[in-house]
Amino acid sequence: MPVTHRCGRIHGRSYRIEVQLDGPVDPITGYVIDFFDLEESLSEIVNALDHRYLNEVEGLYNPTAENIAVWIWERLHRKVPQISCVRVYETSDAWAEYDGR
Repeated sequence: MPVTHRCGRIHGRSYRIEVQLDGPVDPITGYVIDFFDLEESLSEIVNALDHRYLNEVEGLYNPTAENIAVWIWERLHRKVPQISCVRVYETSDAWAEYDGR
């Protein structure tokens, strides 16, 4: 961001991530995916982002909410093809959403 933009200086955020799933419900388990499996797949991603200077995270050089959503999608979709959307909240009423398109 240009230095004249209010986000041009280093500042903190507390993001919230929402992952939506789409797919058939397994008739035996009753799940689209077991949430424990989803949590395990997400843990590596969360650990790469949590308490980090996001500009230094590999592949995330311009860490806007939009780019973070794409970054998460690209890593999570490889492990969890049932994801249909990743939403990254900057605040309770401001978010970016990415659905792989």
